[in-house]
Order: sequence, then structure tokens, then C-alpha cells
Amino acid sequence: MAELKILHNPRCSKSRETLKLLQDNGHEPEVVEYLKQPLSEAELRTLFSQLGLDDVKSMMRVKEAEYKEAGLQDPNTTDDERFAAMVKYPKLIERPVVVKGNQAKIGRPPESVLDIL
Repeated sequence: MAELKILHNPRCSKSRETLKLLQDNGHEPEVVEYLKQPLSEAELRTLFSQLGLDDVKSMMRVKEAEYKEAGLQDPNTTDDERFAAMVKYPKLIERPVVVKGNQAKIGRPPESVLDIL
């Protein structure tokens, strides 16, 4: 596995900007198109830990239709249900995410990923 990787959606401008920023700073990350190569629940749980977030919802795209369709806006939704939804609907994973070692950062804004380089 590459030392640096990006969970990337080439159709997303922020994802493209983040990849370009990494490349402009001399990095050639492993590019994981997570919509084509979905993450397992175990990988998502590891990613959550690497991100250092307090709430699983913070790594989710809460405005996507699938979020509402899955009933995830219900305050009683469990973390297990949120992880299962991201496995079923990878589109719900906030993007892009850059991973280096045991740290990860969401690239919103793209410059925020520079903290872990």
C-alpha cells in the first residue's frame, strides 16, 4: 500500500483540486476511486479512527438523497447503521479523504490535507 492515498471521486471538483494540490507539492498518492472500489465496514471504521472525528456523521455527505432515503437523519440512528449505509451507498462518504500512515484528513478545503503531510 502506498504511504499516501486519496479516496477520490474524479467528478468532484474538490477531489480533483486536492489531488492536484498533492501532486503540486511533490506527492504521487495512490488514487482509490471509492465509488468503483467501495470500502468495507472495517476499512470505514479504521478511516473514522484515522480522521479523529467524534461523530460518524461528520464523515458523511448528509445532503445526499440516499442519506434521507436510508432514514439516517433520525437522531436515534446508530453508528453501526451509519457505517452500514456508507458500505451500501459509498456516495455518502465525504470526499476527498487523504490518508497518510495512521492519520487522515477530509479535503474540504483542499489545503486542510497539508496538515498531515
